[in-house]
Amino acid sequence: MLYKLLSYILPVKIFQAKSKLSKTIEITWVNGELVMDSENTNYSYGSLQRILRKGLNHLGFEKISKMNNALILGVAGGSVIKTLVDEINFKGQITGVDIDPNIIKIANDYFKLDEIKNLNIVIDDAFEFVLKTKERYDLIVIDIFQDTTMPNFLFEKFFINRICFLLQSKGVVLFNTMCLSSKDNLRNQNLIEEINDDSYKIQSIPRVEVHNELIIIEKLD
Repeated sequence: MLYKLLSYILPVKIFQAKSKLSKTIEITWVNGELVMDSENTNYSYGSLQRILRKGLNHLGFEKISKMNNALILGVAGGSVIKTLVDEINFKGQITGVDIDPNIIKIANDYFKLDEIKNLNIVIDDAFEFVLKTKERYDLIVIDIFQDTTMPNFLFEKFFINRICFLLQSKGVVLFNTMCLSSKDNLRNQNLIEEINDDSYKIQSIPRVEVHNELIIIEKLD
C-alpha cells in the first residue's frame, strides 16, 4: 500500500472525524503502522500501545495468558486488546467498555476489533458499568482519556474501592495515567497512599513515554 510506504518518510492521515469527548479522532499511517490519535495525544497503537505493553510485560505475559477474564475500561482503537490477543495469546473472555459508539465503529473499520471472537464490547460509561457488573475479573485495565484530560471520578476513593472489589483472588489492576503537571503527580501520590490495605500490593512505573505513569494494584488473597 502506497500510504504505508510513504508513512516511513512522514505520517499520512487517512481519516478524521469530530468527537464530542475528544475533539477529533484521527487515523494515521506512521512508520508502517496505523495509529489512532485525538487532537493532542495518541489514543491507540503507537506510544499508547508501548505504554500498556510495558505494564503487561511487568505483570508477566505467561501469568496473564492463564487468566480467565479481563475488563478493559476505555477501548478506543483497542491496542491493549490486540496486545492481549495477538502477543500474549489470551484466550479468556475480554469485556471492553467505552462510552463512545463512534470510536468503536472507527476501531471496527480500521482495526477489526469486531473480528476478535473472545471480545465483548459494551457501550457504557465506565463508572456506571463498574457499579452494575456482577462479574469478577482477573485483569482490569483502566485507560480512560478525553484527549489529554482524565475524568475526576477515576481518582475517587469510591471508584478505586469498587474496582478492587471486582478483582478475583490474585487479580491485578493496570491503571494508565497521564502526568502533565505537579498537580497530576500529587493526585497520583494521593491515590497510592489512599490504598492502605494489607490485602493489596500497589506500585507505580513512572515516566513511561515521558508523561505517563502506570499504577499497578495486585490483590494478594
